Amino acid sequence: MRIVLATDAWHPQVNGVVRTLDTVVAHLRKSGHEVLTVTPEQFRTIPCPTYPEIRLALRPGPKAKRLITDFAPDAVHIATEGPIGQAAARVCRRAGWPFTSSFHTKFPEYIHARTRFPIAWSYAWLRGFHRHAHKVMVATATIDRELRGWGFTNTARWTRGVDTELFRPRPHDEWPACIRDLPRPLQLYTGRVAVEKNIAAFLELATDGTKIVVGDGPQRVELEARFPDVIFVGEQHGKALAQHFAAADVFVFPSRTDTFGLVLLEALACGVPVAAYPVPGPLDVVGLNGPGCLDEDLARAVKTAMERAAPEACRTHALGYSWQSCVDLFVSHLAPIGAVGAQTDAA
Repeated sequence: MRIVLATDAWHPQVNGVVRTLDTVVAHLRKSGHEVLTVTPEQFRTIPCPTYPEIRLALRPGPKAKRLITDFAPDAVHIATEGPIGQAAARVCRRAGWPFTSSFHTKFPEYIHARTRFPIAWSYAWLRGFHRHAHKVMVATATIDRELRGWGFTNTARWTRGVDTELFRPRPHDEWPACIRDLPRPLQLYTGRVAVEKNIAAFLELATDGTKIVVGDGPQRVELEARFPDVIFVGEQHGKALAQHFAAADVFVFPSRTDTFGLVLLEALACGVPVAAYPVPGPLDVVGLNGPGCLDEDLARAVKTAMERAAPEACRTHALGYSWQSCVDLFVSHLAPIGAVGAQTDAA
């Protein structure tokens, strides 16, 4: 199958959405599919306001149309709602082609956290964008219910996977030298360092041991100044990232706005229990009785997670998520472009 994947989220961004899409594309190609990625790399871009690490394509419509139509796809998937996603949707609608989309990020909550813009207004716009899709792929049952509450009627479940060869328990001598001998327990956060991730709620906890933040983002300078005892190690990738996970005693996930939280699976695959709030993402990936603790009292969640979740239980839980299953489900949801769509385009 010839598949177009259009996304505004792509390298060099470092986040769960990019890792998911990159891994899915690699598995699709390994399975024999031809994939065209339409990404910001192919366009002139400007930095996203308040988040310069994200690049927004400038007037991507004409080039996106040329790239997509020249590729002659059998299916089109639109991963994001930004300029590239909108351009790809216009191409499909004008050609009479069905397409699928996905909901990765709770932008209404993110925008509200930064600007106080009404959440309902943002969801109304998103609902208008996604209503043209054959299916809107969502990562969890909780997010599915939330979107249906906002009036979405065309959602379909699309779970995630984890590389359990890379993310695995590791011996002490494989842990990063800069943190292996710090006072324990080591409490780790990994992800974007931004206001919507609610990281301060973790860093403010009066817990023993050492707090470590892996990642970068627009809030890092502020948080480093506010919390001088916290270890900020910056972005980590691949084996180095996995080694940081493996060294931790507990993974703390303070976000209340994530749609899944790929880092939750990565921590569990390394044998590290999760402490988080009982909100979408953790509720679906970990569960109330899973390998860790979900509690509105985050300090209690940290303590309880380390007491009751053995490394073996964490690892076993993560082994239930495979990237191959994720990719198979993705392909099953695609909407093939039939002869009618192709004839409409030719006309």
